This record gives sequence, C-alpha cells and structure tokens, in this order.
Amino acid sequence: MIKLDDRDIKILSVLDREGRISKTELAKRVSLSATPCWERLQRLEKAGIISAYRAEISLKKIAAHVEVFVMAELENHRVETMQGFERAVERYDEIVNCWALGGGYDYLLHVVCRDIDTYQRMIDQLLGEGAGFARYFTYVVTKPVKSGRIPFEALLPPRGKG
Repeated sequence: MIKLDDRDIKILSVLDREGRISKTELAKRVSLSATPCWERLQRLEKAGIISAYRAEISLKKIAAHVEVFVMAELENHRVETMQGFERAVERYDEIVNCWALGGGYDYLLHVVCRDIDTYQRMIDQLLGEGAGFARYFTYVVTKPVKSGRIPFEALLPPRGKG
C-alpha cells in the first residue's frame, strides 16, 4: 500500500463522483497546479489504486432488463471446487459481479439479464455444467434505492492532534 495524503484522497473522491472531469478542473478542485496533480494521478494509476474509468449507464433507458442477486452455497469448500465455480462464473457475461464471502454463504453474484426466463436458463446451464452448487437463493431487484460513493475520508485512520 502506498501512503495517501489529503490531496490524494480528494483526487480519488472527485474522480469517484466525476470520472470525466478534465485534468485542469481536477487540479483546481484539489488546489494544485496542473503538473503536480497530473503526477499524483499517474502515481495513483501506476500503484493500481485507480484501476479503471467507467460511465454509469442507466439500463432502464436502453432496454427492459432484470437485475438479480444470487446467494450461492457450494457443495464443499475444497480449493478445486471453489476455483471451478469461479471459472464457471467467468464464462457468463450476465454475471457482472461476483464476490467470495465469509459467513453463511460462499458467493454473492450480481446478474443482469433481459428477463427472468433468460436468468433461469443461465442458472440451469450453470447448474448443468457442475459448477459446484449445493444450493442457491435468487433475489430480484425491484428498484434501486441507493448507488453509493466510496467514503474515502471515513476509511482513513483518525488524525492525531498536534
């Protein structure tokens, strides 16, 4: 981990909200001149802290779709079972996110499909290829409530006085 200061955190915070901001405007927002801001940005990218730039897309304006969260429990916790499951998940573009979990369930999948029938066909195919499922639970998103931003300042250790 590289040490981040207040300006680095401010850069990350601004980029998290406004990824398309110009470098000149970013420098203004974090009270730096263009060159030092650019150097910090390059350092954050090289360190892998900034791993990508993306746009948030409003899917409902493009096409009808369904978003589903799937809690997956595997048959066992052998390394080969977990790796096999993870390889299977990689083959499906509809699975847009997958997280390994500690606790009761093994994985949380975020799935985006055209409709529930498409989702069920994908799950049936995944089950049919022996991905290691013991059982799974499907949760259909009925409406988005909050899409958050990372609370960068809250992740930092408290500053000492002095």
